[in-house]
Amino acid sequence: MLRIGIDVGGTFTDVTALDTTTGRFHIHKLPSTTDDQSVAVAEGVRAVLRQAGADPGAVGYLGHGTTVATNTVLESNGARTALVTTAGLRDVLEIGRQQRPDLYDLDADKAPSLVPRSLVHAVVERMSAEGKVLAPLDSDDLAAVLEDVRAAGPEAVAVCFLHSYRNASHEVEVADALRAALPSAYVCASAEIAPVFREFERFSTTVVNAYVGPRINRYMSRLAERIRATGVPVEPKVIGSSGGMMSLESVGRYPVTTLLSGPSAGVVAATHVAAQAGFRDLITFDMGGTSTDVCLVRDGRALVSSQRRINDRPVRTPSLDIHTVGAGGGSIARVDPGGALEVGPSSAGSQPGPAAYGRGGTEPTVTDANVLRGRLNPEYILGGALEVDLSAAERAVDGTARAMRTDLATAARGIGRIAAVNMAGAVRKVSVEAGEDPRSCVLVAFGGAGPLHAVEVAREVGMSTVLVPPNPGTLCALGLLVTDIRTEFTKAVLAEAVDSDLDKLNEVLHEVHGSARSWLAAEAPSDVDTSITGVARMRYAKQNFELSVPLPQRVIDAARFDADAVAEIVAAFHRQHTKSYGFAHRDAPVRIVEVQLTAAAAVEKPGMPVITEGDDPATARIGERTVDFDETGPVPTPIYDRAGLGAGTVLPGPAIVEQLDTTTVITPSATARVDRYGNLVLELEPR
Repeated sequence: MLRIGIDVGGTFTDVTALDTTTGRFHIHKLPSTTDDQSVAVAEGVRAVLRQAGADPGAVGYLGHGTTVATNTVLESNGARTALVTTAGLRDVLEIGRQQRPDLYDLDADKAPSLVPRSLVHAVVERMSAEGKVLAPLDSDDLAAVLEDVRAAGPEAVAVCFLHSYRNASHEVEVADALRAALPSAYVCASAEIAPVFREFERFSTTVVNAYVGPRINRYMSRLAERIRATGVPVEPKVIGSSGGMMSLESVGRYPVTTLLSGPSAGVVAATHVAAQAGFRDLITFDMGGTSTDVCLVRDGRALVSSQRRINDRPVRTPSLDIHTVGAGGGSIARVDPGGALEVGPSSAGSQPGPAAYGRGGTEPTVTDANVLRGRLNPEYILGGALEVDLSAAERAVDGTARAMRTDLATAARGIGRIAAVNMAGAVRKVSVEAGEDPRSCVLVAFGGAGPLHAVEVAREVGMSTVLVPPNPGTLCALGLLVTDIRTEFTKAVLAEAVDSDLDKLNEVLHEVHGSARSWLAAEAPSDVDTSITGVARMRYAKQNFELSVPLPQRVIDAARFDADAVAEIVAAFHRQHTKSYGFAHRDAPVRIVEVQLTAAAAVEKPGMPVITEGDDPATARIGERTVDFDETGPVPTPIYDRAGLGAGTVLPGPAIVEQLDTTTVITPSATARVDRYGNLVLELEPR
């Protein structure tokens, strides 16, 4: 049987297939089709089937990571969306949190609302903070609003009422009426998408869900059709932002959960590969053609955030705590009016791509600089599938050199240096700025460009070890093969953590537990192990932010709190508060703000194959060229074919290791060894 994982990035689509009978991996890489990602997905499936010599009917699993939702928000090309809300709340999205994007920039503008005010409609109704009806839903007013919305002709409608996380009856009634009145529109309610308190964040999340919903659903429909056309008999599953797989039906209902679909697959895969190599504390470093994603993993578990900002819009949905910067192989270099060199965030993408790709690109990119410095093969990449246009790269970077009034080599070195500093800033963001020491972690480098820059980035932040997996350029696709089926269910509680509020706590816990069980019954195969785990988000009274405290498993299994369990999580909260802030108010009242349960079904995780031993690097040496390094300048450097490196091989820097999906740069101050799984483990000399 074949298991296939397909990850779509901004520049390339990566495909990994595992033959579960032989344990052999087959990989393929092709340019992404930005107009319709499903085209490249289907082409990739056919290509990897040919490579494996397998029939489409042999495919028993197909996992997919997509950037459709992310790109829709970033490019502001989503659905024409309307918002129906409680009378008096029409301006929640415009008002926001009154937080300026830049404290000292008097001209800074916040992102415009995804819903123009002309498409915001108010209905007379009102719930109290306890969920009691203060003003019943006015049927005449609702009829008028339905007519106004129908006349406006939106593709999507979000329904967000005050305090609907407490009592969703009005939202449900209005959403049902909208679906009946506008059968072709995508309709969602906040009680379905984000039943949490804080109006702005709840409204924003629901509106983003509606904004991307039609496009995601169209894409999922095309994807399913194209996969069926290949002859593959299984329906794809899609990875969500929190690192769990979901069915196409779940994605269609909750498209906002796929905003970090692709990057989360890489974190899962990096954690899996690093654990086999003996590393459980790591920072993942995924550098592609358009951006770089980094994430901190402690003791084999990636940190999870309950809220993200996408294009300056808050989204309340669980996601791996991934930080992204606009630095990739296709990042464009420019000289600003003051003569300073800038790299990114704009990118050449896959079309036309860097000038070196010979597809009409003329602007200088990080890839062009790497070609000129000899770090990338100046003749071809992708195993010879793509011929490098060295002259075009020289012309592109020469424009930057002239603007900087320097020579070509200095300009190329400067582009690489600035790119490394930008990416090091992202690593600091998830480590130093979060109170974590990056020096205790290994940097796991992957993506098409990660191994090219990993050593410089690690040195910049004081890290001493870099791990490069066997197939780093397609690692995200591997992540889709080792990701559990999983999703999260969150519900606002807003109750005191005391015995007198047990009924309120248990009511919410029972509701969320029921949702988790129902989801597992629909999503999980019958022959796999399932589990439900959870956390309570807690704070002291009058605090404005919460800490997550694990719920005792007995509480989750019984879907019931008792007095001892409440006392247990309160004590755990005090300990967590002390760890996070250095103190605890043990006599102060504690509130449980939300309960979040994670429903998961474990999938079989393939081990990485052990490679043949062989400690003589000469057998893998395929040439030599002059390579420019920051610390030495241009020096003669041996080039190795990674496929020929056996376990136990040691490569002292400087050295270049080439393979189909990436190139690894071993600087003069680093030494690489090949472990039994084919990972390159690079050790950096202390400064």
